[in-house]
Amino acid sequence: MLHLPFVRMFWRQFESISEGAAWFNVKDITVKRWLTGQINVNPMAEKLLIIRARGYFPDDTRWQGFRVCERRCIIITPENRVFSPKELDGWVLRNDEYHALKRLYELDYIPVRSNVVTPLPFRGGRRINAPLHETISKEKKKAYRKYQEKVAKRRNAT
Repeated sequence: MLHLPFVRMFWRQFESISEGAAWFNVKDITVKRWLTGQINVNPMAEKLLIIRARGYFPDDTRWQGFRVCERRCIIITPENRVFSPKELDGWVLRNDEYHALKRLYELDYIPVRSNVVTPLPFRGGRRINAPLHETISKEKKKAYRKYQEKVAKRRNAT
């Protein structure tokens, strides 16, 4: 991630530098240096910020559209259905009760396969067709900064 997108995303997610520093578990001065461009942003901090901006779910096709509202402590589906952690915890019990009652009263019970696994995005040693985001190397970041400095010098010269 380049410097300016990191800064924009940081200020969209956090209200102060101290709040961001507490979330990244670093000192305030480190975040200030990241935001001013004095030092490169830690790659893990970039990934954590992307995860927070996307709503905590991994960059995977199966989780596309899902997000977490940290303030309300809920999971929001792509259809805008809302689930609390307690409600999700109760689904297992409800499902077990349903199948036990069907089995007890013999109501056209057809056992459901419980070991069905959704297909992984990396099946058979092949990757998904296109990555959802691109990782930028340090060399590209340095070249981008040098270019920005040249542009700034040209502007100051005129």
